[in-house]
Amino acid sequence: MMTSIIIEDVRTYNQRCVIYADHRLLYKTKERQTMDFEFEEFDSTEDIFIAMSTMAPPMKNILPINSYKGYIFSIIPLTPASGNSYLMIYVKGKLDGKLLEFDMNLKKFKNVESAERSDKIYFVVLTPKSNTIADAAIRTLEKKST
Repeated sequence: MMTSIIIEDVRTYNQRCVIYADHRLLYKTKERQTMDFEFEEFDSTEDIFIAMSTMAPPMKNILPINSYKGYIFSIIPLTPASGNSYLMIYVKGKLDGKLLEFDMNLKKFKNVESAERSDKIYFVVLTPKSNTIADAAIRTLEKKST
């Protein structure tokens, strides 16, 4: 078991910063972090696949998609530096399968075993047991829709 030695303990008005001898840095803050969510709803799974395909970096043809609590979605950070503003693009539904091949010209997708073609976009379906950011986004979304 490795023990850590505190080499510096700095306290400021709203946070405590502890630097350990093994160069780990721990922040404890008294402020509550808030997450801001923006939402973009689509009519179909194919529409969300088209949107994600157009946002993908060039030469990247395998993208993640979440299927969680009755929503198919992707959460995109809008402010990567602070990490507190997110865009959730979503459609209500559920996806089965682990790897989906999407043909943007035909606007169709199907389950496949492997990503073989460079002219197709592939989506890896993630079905987490729990996802705290998604839970917060879904809570906010459901509050707004009622």
